Amino acid sequence: MSILLQQRLALLATDAHRALLSQGRRGIERETLRVDSSGELALTPHPVALGSALTHPTITTDYSESLVEFITPAEHDITDALAQLDAAHRYFYATGTDELLWSESMPCHLPDEAQIPIAWYGNSHIGMLKHVYRRGLALRYGKTMQCIAGVHYNFSLAEPLWAVLQHAEGTAGSAIEFQSESYIALIRNFHRYSWLLMYLFGASPALSSDFLRGRPHTLDTLSDDTLYLPHATSLRMSDLGYQNNAQVGLVPPYNDLSSYMKNLVNAVRQPYPAYEAIGAKRDGEWIQISTAVLQIENEFYSTIRPKRVINSGERPVEALCSRGVQYIEVRCLDIDPFEPVGVSLETGRFMDAFLLFCALDQSALTNEAEGHENTDNFALTVKQGRLPGLQLQRQGHPIALKAWGLELLEQISAAASLLDAQRDDHAHRAALDNQRIKLNDPDRTPSARVLREIAAQGGSFKRFAMQQSLAHAAQFRARGVSAAELASFQAAAQQSLDEQARLEREQTGSFDEFIEAYRERSLTSTRCY
Repeated sequence: MSILLQQRLALLATDAHRALLSQGRRGIERETLRVDSSGELALTPHPVALGSALTHPTITTDYSESLVEFITPAEHDITDALAQLDAAHRYFYATGTDELLWSESMPCHLPDEAQIPIAWYGNSHIGMLKHVYRRGLALRYGKTMQCIAGVHYNFSLAEPLWAVLQHAEGTAGSAIEFQSESYIALIRNFHRYSWLLMYLFGASPALSSDFLRGRPHTLDTLSDDTLYLPHATSLRMSDLGYQNNAQVGLVPPYNDLSSYMKNLVNAVRQPYPAYEAIGAKRDGEWIQISTAVLQIENEFYSTIRPKRVINSGERPVEALCSRGVQYIEVRCLDIDPFEPVGVSLETGRFMDAFLLFCALDQSALTNEAEGHENTDNFALTVKQGRLPGLQLQRQGHPIALKAWGLELLEQISAAASLLDAQRDDHAHRAALDNQRIKLNDPDRTPSARVLREIAAQGGSFKRFAMQQSLAHAAQFRARGVSAAELASFQAAAQQSLDEQARLEREQTGSFDEFIEAYRERSLTSTRCY
């Protein structure tokens, strides 16, 4: 354990500061495809009963009309966020739909790309901006890849906690600067250790054989409709998932917020020949926001992002540079097909301990060589994580995944104990103990369990996923929603529809003017604070 971690844990363990740990926030974003009773992609519009995907605060769509996204409010305890997530799922089924929510990260059988519906947000300028962005994604990467779903875990520590650390350590600079750079330090540590999350929680070792659309691959055949890798943990996070050749070499140094933002701003400005050849408009209609390497900053694919709640029409870089980092978003978690809401409380407890460790531990500045090492460790784990004796690289030296993982759990345990002391229970330590079991026995990992269950279904990914989807739907329908919950969701849906209508009614100017102003906004400065 580093000296800095010991000092910070001891400081936060005092009676004067321990309560600060309970003031941080946790939130979950769960993506899930809507499918029909046969397990085929639902081609129906986003259900009106769910409200407006543009303005509803907790129920929206991601890439496709068929890809629902449930977003919880930011809660102090992950238990409360999961309760909100559960309620949203129960409401979905309480609307009387005969559709199902797909239980896997990797998609169901998909129709031809032309038939996959891009998410529609209405005719307001901001709604059209979101739609055009997705048109651009379709042109750049194809629609199939955009139908992969996941779980995003949002995490923050209380601002007074950062102030306590800054005062105790005598660090110069503003409070915003200290907090932001501390989150960037967390991100550096996350990249060093995120392979561990793939081993422990990866749950996509197999996929539907038609997902690849005839692309060459090195996967093994499990059955007529299923491909897999025997030791894989998360094919979703492998090179079979989200890829962007234009982003090669765009990995920004995570040594300070300003340089990170500068890289993203440059990518939003820099023309890319292949996208220039497509053009931003076709027959007078916008087909992508721009022809740059990135249309917007969020197009940069990363397993973790520094975030700040943005105002309507505001760019992420604008919010981060003016008001600093508010929280981080972990984007690499697979949907857990054995959990009705896609993520378990135990996973949440572990994530809190893991991220607290990443935030409080020493985090040396990084470089290109370490960046490649981190990327290679992650890539090895998602494709071969359960391979007996698998070796990773740590600072240029080989180390067994199992040995490094157990060592990390021992370091994280101190953060887990501090969280438990604040709560006066053993929930976080128990979550860690269960992860230790997985490191000692790869057959206890979710990815290994998925392969066993697929084998029990005749080797069919689709049959397994449908079995889980039906079971989850039955559970949600059996519990239903209370009268108060129903009224609350219905009111939120109607309010969101009214808000979308207001935006469309009151907007001024042309969409061309709006999109040009958005493209230019806040790209003149890359200096934060």
